[in-house]
Amino acid sequence: MTPSGIETALIDSGDYFVHLATILVPLFIGASFLVGLVEEYLPPETVEEILQKRNRGSGNVAAAGLGAVTPFCSCSTVPVLAGLLGAGAPLGLSFSFLLASPIVNEIAAFLLLGLFGVEVTVIYLISTLIAAIVGGVIIDILNLDHLVKNVQITTNDRTVATDGGTTSCSCSSNAQTTKTHRERIETAAGGAWSFFTEAFPYLLLGMILGALIHGAVPASWLQQVAGNPLAVPLAALAGAPLYVSMAGMLGIAAPLVDQGVPIGTVIAFVVGGAGVSIPNLILLNKLFERKLLAIYAVTVVTIGTMLGYGLNFISI
Repeated sequence: MTPSGIETALIDSGDYFVHLATILVPLFIGASFLVGLVEEYLPPETVEEILQKRNRGSGNVAAAGLGAVTPFCSCSTVPVLAGLLGAGAPLGLSFSFLLASPIVNEIAAFLLLGLFGVEVTVIYLISTLIAAIVGGVIIDILNLDHLVKNVQITTNDRTVATDGGTTSCSCSSNAQTTKTHRERIETAAGGAWSFFTEAFPYLLLGMILGALIHGAVPASWLQQVAGNPLAVPLAALAGAPLYVSMAGMLGIAAPLVDQGVPIGTVIAFVVGGAGVSIPNLILLNKLFERKLLAIYAVTVVTIGTMLGYGLNFISI
């Protein structure tokens, strides 16, 4: 027979898994549809074309905004970034896009709203968006263009090249067929389901881990660990190797908050994981010299740490 303590933990974990699934699965499908719809109207080529015409300052605002509403995965974000640099866009402007793309997006907004409410979601989105803008401006001031590699990246039917953001871009892509709004919606709906089925294993993994944390890990132990003065920056660093997907991260984040871990510490974990994930760093290593890659990672961890301490301070 199963010992009563383990049986109770498993039952508690099972109940919490169902609770997470009823919140995250519908929200994730809805967010996936919105992502698909945005990509129908704002494909990577359009984003590049818009940002290539911008200069520093207002361009950083536009870049962060477009990075937020076009949540391309890393395999799409990096070629867009290379295209911007290859066309001569300032590195700081491109950096604002890069910072916003993984941590400010529709999926994060939907899931944060469902799990933590309006106040936390609004603070998260505004703070990370401002941080992406400011981070890009600072990078521009530091004049680090020489740390961008001279590379050529090919993805699907597009080839982009960059030489420190100073040469022109060599891009080739098929002309996009004009679609009706109905066709775009149908394509987005099909893409949403496809994206959901591809991402579901990661979402499932996050919910399973979250349920086990809720049912099997003592709340007092988690609260003791979170009470460490360095818990916030450590959480931002810990997120990177544990990152599976934004949905998976938030599946883990929800039970941590429920178990008494401060919301700021948990959000730092989410930001660090989304921005400094191992797959993201591997792709960026093709584009950035190690010094610039390290600056990017430190910037993301700093954003997560500052946001985490801020949320903990106001005690939402």
